[in-house]
Amino acid sequence: MDKRLLDILCCPVSKTPVRLLTRHQLDALNGAIAAGQVDTVAGVAVREPVAEALITIDHKLIYRIEDGIPVMLPEEGIGTLQLTAFPVT
Repeated sequence: MDKRLLDILCCPVSKTPVRLLTRHQLDALNGAIAAGQVDTVAGVAVREPVAEALITIDHKLIYRIEDGIPVMLPEEGIGTLQLTAFPVT
């Protein structure tokens, strides 16, 4: 992802800055998705693994990136509270 774009993106709800998920965090997210434990903020089950994503710097919300484009719709966010033992580093 373009560093300049990453520098200006923020959560559309809280306005908290975002950064890329680490590989470890992405693996944990995809493991939870495979186990059927992940829903979007709107309550829709996430069924497809995520190849790349952004996370707010307060570690509360994840936004996936599809084909290099961040999906920053509030209802498409994934709350991290539902992810048990989600790594914050």
